[in-house]
Amino acid sequence: MNEYIILSLVSILVAGIAAQWLAWRLHISSVLLFLFFGILLGPMTGVIQPDILLGDLLLPLVSLSVALILFEGGLDLNIRELKTIGRTVNFLISAGALVTWLVTSAAAYYILGLAGNISLLLGAVLVVTGPTVIIPLLRQVRPVGRVGSILRWEGILIDPIGALLALLVFQAAFAVDLDTSMVQAALNFFQSLLTGTSIGLLGAYLLVIILHNHLVPDHLQNPITLMVLMVVFSFSNVLQTESGLLAATIMGISLANQRKVDVKKIKEFKETLGLLVLSGLFIVLTARLQVNDFYGLGWNEIFFLLILIFITRPLAVFFSTLGAGLIWQERLFLSFIAPRGVVAVAVSSLFALRLSEDYLIQANSLVPITFMVVIGTVLFYSILALPLARYLDLAQPNPQGILILGAHKWARMIAVVLNDEGYQVTMVDTNPADVKYAQACGINAYQSNILSSDLEERIDINSMGRFLALTSNDEINSLAILSFSDLIGKANVFQLPLRTQEEVPLYLRGRLLFNQHANFDYLENIFDEGAIIRKIVLSQDTDFEYFNEKHGNEIIPMFAQDENLKLSIITEDNQPSLKAGARVFIVSLKDSTIDQLTI
Repeated sequence: MNEYIILSLVSILVAGIAAQWLAWRLHISSVLLFLFFGILLGPMTGVIQPDILLGDLLLPLVSLSVALILFEGGLDLNIRELKTIGRTVNFLISAGALVTWLVTSAAAYYILGLAGNISLLLGAVLVVTGPTVIIPLLRQVRPVGRVGSILRWEGILIDPIGALLALLVFQAAFAVDLDTSMVQAALNFFQSLLTGTSIGLLGAYLLVIILHNHLVPDHLQNPITLMVLMVVFSFSNVLQTESGLLAATIMGISLANQRKVDVKKIKEFKETLGLLVLSGLFIVLTARLQVNDFYGLGWNEIFFLLILIFITRPLAVFFSTLGAGLIWQERLFLSFIAPRGVVAVAVSSLFALRLSEDYLIQANSLVPITFMVVIGTVLFYSILALPLARYLDLAQPNPQGILILGAHKWARMIAVVLNDEGYQVTMVDTNPADVKYAQACGINAYQSNILSSDLEERIDINSMGRFLALTSNDEINSLAILSFSDLIGKANVFQLPLRTQEEVPLYLRGRLLFNQHANFDYLENIFDEGAIIRKIVLSQDTDFEYFNEKHGNEIIPMFAQDENLKLSIITEDNQPSLKAGARVFIVSLKDSTIDQLTI
């Protein structure tokens, strides 16, 4: 038995991490792979049998896991975004949720033939979208403008609200005295909102006091945060049933938007833990399915899914965005992004168990229908989202945008060359004169401290695929690298080689640009002496290795461009293997002899 438990737990961990990695490599939604591995390891092979593995602990662990996911999502929300999108978000999680519930319930009653109370419950369950599926989609699409923020806020806030709605519908729809139960359900709803919000704010306030007054050492900050979160979730649920998810969400949002303590380490820890919990949760819940559960699904269920996609969501967005000032492209995109996620699965599983005694046949259909909706919506929106966003000009057309720290003379020369090639270049510098010169050259440039907390609001980070730190200050370069590594990934942050000979830890620096000699002083000197930036095309009988050997003392290779115009940054650890016809951007010294290769 012990061996089975160990094998099952390890299988969940391996499958979850493998799904995340494959999703990254294949540029698809990780949720699809969670579902695939869950079905493979559960109903298809029986490697994982969650009810045997976890028993009565399954649903409590699911609830705690969802609370952690919502808390982690709340940490990524910036309240200042609500200045422009607050009205739309409020209507999406209120009027939009109401429209979704009513239309979905009607479709379940008339198309699926479910009983009225079961239909109302299923409609409430399928109100939620959630960060577990929205955030992976947004990472894939990288939308510009307001739609990304709207979808992120909606996805995180609708989860606890949808779960509350489902619980209250359950209490009202299956009570003996309908009139009394409806009044009580409405009262419970507002009590849950008040309780969850109050306890969430209290938990955030308590944690800020603890961290601000240094009552715990640094190495205990993350465990203390996790402990407070679990206490907030459970205490809120004790005071008011199912208010814990809202409390966890409010606690995350409050922590993210206070200014007394730095929560960067907490965010990093929760993001890692959240990924593990999310993958394990999806795989475990999917593994609970039985092959027989899907035998009853047919054309009616497919028609029901199409109603959700093509009627329910567009209607909800239409009514929620009236007078909101969104352009038609934004409204259309919002109308076709509503994948269902883990909360819908978890809530439907919970109610299926509660109803199994009195409504066995129809209760057993709740989970398969919910899973079908999750699989169908994730698959549909994953395929549609990126091409639709590009068609509507809401996706970054060239995800190879480059953010450059430093707007001095030769940094501007680099920016102009890249900008002329069609790459979106943005420069940041504290020197107002350099910024004005860059703007005069047609470059997007901002006078700002690169570490400023409001810089992300002024520039579109989603469009920036690479970051180059080119200032004369190695310390500033390294600090900026640390900051942007979290935003765009360690592989995409670059800095000049250090001028000091002291060994600097790897985590304090980015990838070193060009070659080991090309530090700021060296580049400053050669550009002062008349060096220029050229683009060359390798001839038919010349590859880059031969060319570099022949002219290595006259040039510094900087960038390479393949036949698809994909830009590669040449670094000390990435000397490209380029064939004939490839384009290379180089710094050509004043007395270079390669003019004949310049185009």
